[in-house]
Amino acid sequence: MLALYIILIILGIIIVFSLYNYFHQKKILKTLTEDEFRVGYRKAQLIDVREPNEFDGGHILGARNIPMSQLKNRMKEIRTDKPVYLYCQSGMRSGRAAQMLYKKGCRELYQLQGGFKKWTGKIKSKK
Repeated sequence: MLALYIILIILGIIIVFSLYNYFHQKKILKTLTEDEFRVGYRKAQLIDVREPNEFDGGHILGARNIPMSQLKNRMKEIRTDKPVYLYCQSGMRSGRAAQMLYKKGCRELYQLQGGFKKWTGKIKSKK
């Protein structure tokens, strides 16, 4: 019986933590449609948070690759006074990256709805 209570408590903590993260991301990060993203990303810092092999396979023209795995060590490369447009493959990593950038002081954070896999604009790839 005690094991059941422990499992329920752990499950409750996980659910509360997940809900907190979800609503916190919604508060600090604006998700843009592809058309909205196109309007602003050229005047902002466009960052692809996917890994280098994903980036080399194809990325939005003008994007800088700062992988999620390196973001903490490369924070100084991102200006806090300019908007930051983020994208990853589907939208999960860009949400986590936004939380890290928000803690650093970035307040204008945007992500591409659906991530790179939904992008229909021009791309560049290394062959």
